[in-house]
Amino acid sequence: MPPKTRILIVDDHALVRRGLASLIETHADLVICGEADTRQAGLDAIDAMKPDLVIADLSLRDSDGLEMIKDIKQRFPGLPVLALSMHEEATYTERALRAGARGYVTKQDLDGTVLIAIRRLLAGEVHTSEAMSRKLTQKFVGGGKQSKGVSLERLSDRELEVFKLIGQGKTTREIAQSLHLSVKTIESYREHLKVKLELASGADLSRCAIMWLETGRLG
Repeated sequence: MPPKTRILIVDDHALVRRGLASLIETHADLVICGEADTRQAGLDAIDAMKPDLVIADLSLRDSDGLEMIKDIKQRFPGLPVLALSMHEEATYTERALRAGARGYVTKQDLDGTVLIAIRRLLAGEVHTSEAMSRKLTQKFVGGGKQSKGVSLERLSDRELEVFKLIGQGKTTREIAQSLHLSVKTIESYREHLKVKLELASGADLSRCAIMWLETGRLG
């Protein structure tokens, strides 16, 4: 029998990890070689388990998943990473691919797409939905033009991370501690966010961030 393909899951929700493991291991040639629930635990598990593929959540308890994907690309070049997120593709797919992921799947579509995505990554291909592939192609052909109007595409990865933490109800000081940055730096990010999202006040920024987390929409 040929050796099984070893897959590591990094997600801070035990139910998601169990669901993924159950789905993946219905295929005889695939096996879950390990699980982790934080960025550091994930990196340590990769080093110890030597997986053939990593499935990484973009919202970890101790870190932004994009930063972990960047770490993986730097420390384990060539290791394919499938990004997993509760957020819609339009917000995170391009960011995840830029960070070093080879594919993107939303948690809402796991049953229908995760195994397809795994097979594509193992074959050396990139996986996104057909709609997202068309959008990325159009953006490339159009010269990478920035979208007009209010859009999360206008935010840097760090600004998006701060925006997400604001939506979680974190104070400026708590965000600074979480990201190991100064309070002054986070205050600057908040000002940048208000300008880019065309919001008048800090209260408007908080309401917008909470709505985005709850509904996926800015307004």
